[in-house]
Amino acid sequence: MEFLSEVGLFLAQAVSVVLALLLLVLGIAVIAQRQKKSGSDGHMEVRKLHERYRHHADTLAEALDPEGAKAAAKAREKAEKAAAKARSKARSKAHKRAQKEARKGAGKDSEQGAPRERPVTFVLDFDGDLRAAAAEQLREEVSAVLAARREGDDVILRLESPGGIVHGYGLAASQLQRLRDAGMPLTVCVDKVAASGGYMMACVAERIVAAPFAVLGSIGVVAQLPNFHRFLKKHDVDVELLTAGEYKRTLTLFGENTDKGRQKFQEELEETHELFKAFVHENRPALDVAAVATGEIWYGRRALEAGLVDELSTSDALLTSLAAERDLLAVRFVQRRNWQDRLGVAAEETVTRAILRLWQRGLDRRQV
Repeated sequence: MEFLSEVGLFLAQAVSVVLALLLLVLGIAVIAQRQKKSGSDGHMEVRKLHERYRHHADTLAEALDPEGAKAAAKAREKAEKAAAKARSKARSKAHKRAQKEARKGAGKDSEQGAPRERPVTFVLDFDGDLRAAAAEQLREEVSAVLAARREGDDVILRLESPGGIVHGYGLAASQLQRLRDAGMPLTVCVDKVAASGGYMMACVAERIVAAPFAVLGSIGVVAQLPNFHRFLKKHDVDVELLTAGEYKRTLTLFGENTDKGRQKFQEELEETHELFKAFVHENRPALDVAAVATGEIWYGRRALEAGLVDELSTSDALLTSLAAERDLLAVRFVQRRNWQDRLGVAAEETVTRAILRLWQRGLDRRQV
């Protein structure tokens, strides 16, 4: 029995060592993969939402009235064939006209091309985390939309985010600004939450549409960090922090923080808040920024009264109302990842969701 016990202990130790080595190798692989540039390591996915909505409607109609649905489908098919033929002729004429104008040097910008028979609404999605990691995906999607746009097209962004780091959401907002700078109409839809950095992105849009109980606002800046100095001092542990520059480090995790450092850190927070308020005012000049930039949040109805949003509706209601007259294309850039990177991202997203869940619980304790 003693021999078997020693063998079992040895095997357990061996397995532990192997697992530790595997985790180490996996960690190194994930870090190396993250250091690679993601530029072209992915592909674009496009879904035709208008066809999806029509398919759902046809399925229900067929279940309720099979004979009537068949007759309606035949009539629609006939009308679509006639419309497709007319569109083909119109495109052919437009192409010939564009070639003729191009030869004369008086044509429209070749990048714009001929207008479409039905304008297109490009539908983008942004699911924000603390780092605004989706900004990289948004970058690719905006670039693709700008390359494919035609006269009459616009963009709807379905935005969900409680905010996060300043520079991450600043970059995400700048990606949306590219659409505005190009003269492309932009609408942001908020079904659940667009707070802090999320609202920084939303305010870039010409129109903000929010659900009645969506959470918006939180125009403020927050920072917090633990300090282990007293704990380390109690256990006779010294931490050496060497800096060049008076304010290279204001508050630290392990050193002894000073009143001067706290004051400087607070000044930096106030400066960031002023930049945030100026950005909101620049994009929504009619908004009383002083009244709403208190760090508070508003539900959709109150946000409408305060001028934070322009309309109350859900993204589904808005999109289905447009499906009859516009083509709705959901555009999504999917980054290519190997299994090591997917595993690392999954672990990171799990931790991030846990942190966001705690943050949201602390944001508002009111429940229904």
